Amino acid sequence: MSLLTLYHSPTSPFVRKCVVVLHETGQLADVTLSPAAGTPIDPGTMPLSHNPLGKIPALERPDGCTLFDSRVICRFLNDRGAGVLYPTGQRGWEALTLEAMADGITDAAILMVYETRARPEDKRFDGWVNGQWAKVERSLDALESRWIAYLAGPLCIGHIALACTLGYLDFRHAERDWRRGRPALAAWEARFAARAAMQATMPA
Repeated sequence: MSLLTLYHSPTSPFVRKCVVVLHETGQLADVTLSPAAGTPIDPGTMPLSHNPLGKIPALERPDGCTLFDSRVICRFLNDRGAGVLYPTGQRGWEALTLEAMADGITDAAILMVYETRARPEDKRFDGWVNGQWAKVERSLDALESRWIAYLAGPLCIGHIALACTLGYLDFRHAERDWRRGRPALAAWEARFAARAAMQATMPA
């Protein structure tokens, strides 16, 4: 019998990050995945009674408040499963920074999607979309130039967050070809994407 309920969408990169953590820490059988979908304009089936922000993922527990957002949920799941995804010392701060950068890229990429899906065509602003993509490109360039050595190290939450982010760029913004000019990052992503947890959680 599952102990936890994760409100989710299979296309959400933030949800995917949590589900990858479940796989990597051996806790998938402890969680019921409950579908939820919506936008800032129409919350749809988002679990508003569990997360008043109207966002997923949200993790309902039998013995405490519902947890959100993905960073909180992943930290909880790692602790619950006695995982090793959060190193200590200097490497720990770097793991959290890498996770924050990955999540920031994802935020920008999602805002680009909302601009075309949620905003009427006559109110769309190309400058806004281009500004969001500029954030993505700056971050990807920083990853290529300064983070490859870290990415070669032991598995941590930063690796998982980044891999889910890059997968989302492929899923929603493939035409922008994030790999162009970033061979080291592209090679790392190809290796990491082969992990069983990543293969099992590919968006569709």
